[in-house]
Amino acid sequence: MAQATSTQQTKNQQSFNPENPTDLEAPAKADNSAAQNGADEESAIVPGRFWTVPVICLVTTSFVLGANEFIMMGILPDIAQGLHIPQVLVGNLVSLFAAVYAVACPLVAAFSARFPRKKVYISMVGIFLVGNALSGFASNYAFLALSRMIVALVAGALVAVGMTFAPQVTEQATRTRFMAWVFSGFSLASVFGVPAGTWLAQTLGWRWAFHAITVITLILIVVDCAVLPASTRTSSVSILRQFLLFSDLRIVFACLCVICGAAATYVFYTYITPILTSFAGVGEAQVSLVLVVFGLMALFSNLYSGVLARKGSIEQPLGHMWGWYAAQMCALLLLSLACFVAHSQASLWAHIVVLVVVMALGLLMYLQNSPSQICYVDSAAQTHPGSLNLSNSLNSMSFNTGIALGAGVSGVVYSHWGLVALGSWGAVFALGAALSSLALLQIGSAYRRQRVH
Repeated sequence: MAQATSTQQTKNQQSFNPENPTDLEAPAKADNSAAQNGADEESAIVPGRFWTVPVICLVTTSFVLGANEFIMMGILPDIAQGLHIPQVLVGNLVSLFAAVYAVACPLVAAFSARFPRKKVYISMVGIFLVGNALSGFASNYAFLALSRMIVALVAGALVAVGMTFAPQVTEQATRTRFMAWVFSGFSLASVFGVPAGTWLAQTLGWRWAFHAITVITLILIVVDCAVLPASTRTSSVSILRQFLLFSDLRIVFACLCVICGAAATYVFYTYITPILTSFAGVGEAQVSLVLVVFGLMALFSNLYSGVLARKGSIEQPLGHMWGWYAAQMCALLLLSLACFVAHSQASLWAHIVVLVVVMALGLLMYLQNSPSQICYVDSAAQTHPGSLNLSNSLNSMSFNTGIALGAGVSGVVYSHWGLVALGSWGAVFALGAALSSLALLQIGSAYRRQRVH
C-alpha cells in the first residue's frame, strides 16, 4: 500500500504545473473525479444546484458546533452566577475546550479515515449530542468541564470529515463556495445561535441554551441518516504516515498563520460581553442585539474568505493575507486605546469607537478560513494524497490552538491588567500572523522555483 501511495504521489507531482493556477488544482480535481466515478461512492450532486439537502445538513452541523462552542462567550456571566464561580474560571473553559479540540482534531480525523465516511460522521454527531446534553445538566464546574471535553473530542473531526463529503455533494467549480459555507455555519451560530442562547439564558436560565442545541442535533441526526451519501471507501494509510504531511513547510507556516490570527481574535472575543457592557455603553438587555450584528460581520467575513481563496493557488491566497492581518493588528491596538479612554472619561465618542472597532474585528475574524483550507488540501493533494482527512482537519486544529492560546492569555491579562489591555496583547498575535503570512509566500515561491528547475 505504501508503494501504491508513493506511485500516486509521484504521478500527482509530475502532473502539477506550478505556473498554471488551474493545473495547481489538478490533484484535487483528479481525486474528486475518482471519488465521484468510484462504484463505492454515492453522489448527491444536482448539476447546476448548490443548495441541496446534504449541503444544508453539513452547514447545519457547523451551525450547532459553533453554537455549542461560542455560546460560552454569550452566557459566561450567567454560568458563573448559576454555578457560583468566578467569571475567569468559566472563561478558562474556553481555553480548555480549544486545547482538547486542537489535540484531538488531527488524531481523530486521521483515525476516522480508516472507516466508512457516513457511519463515522453520524457516530461523531452522536457523541457531540451526548456531550452537549451533559453540559445542559451540569451541576458543578467539574461536570461542565467534562462535558465540554467530550464535545471537543469530536467537534474538529466533524468539520474535517464534513469537508471530505465535497466530491459527493458539490461540483468542483463550487468547491471554495462549499468550504466557505461550511465555515460560515459557525458565523451563522454567532448571528443567531449565540444571541438566541443569550436570550434563553436571561429568560429561562443558561441551561436552556444547551437544551435547544440538543433538540436541533437530534433532528439533524435523523436527517443525516436519510440524505448523506454513503461511501465504503476507506484509507489504509497508517496514522503515523499521514502526519508526514507536516514535513511540508507550507503546511507548517499556514498553521502558524491561523494559530496567530485566531489567538489575536480570541484575546478579546473571550470577554466580548463584558467589553461591550463596560466600554461600549451597551446595556445587558441590548447585548443579544449587538451580538447579532457582530455575528453578521463574522458571517460576511467567512463568505468573503471564499472570494479571497480564489486569488491564486495553494499557498498564495493565505500568503497574500498579510495585509489583512496588519489591519487586524491596528484595530486591536485601537481597541485598547478606545477602551482606556472610555474607562477614564466615559465619553460617548469613546463608546462609539469601541463598538465600531469590535464590529471591524468581526469583519476580519474569519477571512483566513477558506484561503488556509485551500493551502492545506491542495498542498496535501500535491505531496501527500493519503492525508485527505488530516489535511481537512488542519484549519480546525490550528484555529482552536489559537483559541486556546488567545483565551489562555486573555485570562492572565484580565486578571493582572484588566480588560483594557486585551487589545494590545491581541495585536502581538496579529503581528505574528502577518509575518507568518509573508514567510509562507516566500516558502511557496521557493518551492515553485525548485519544481521548475
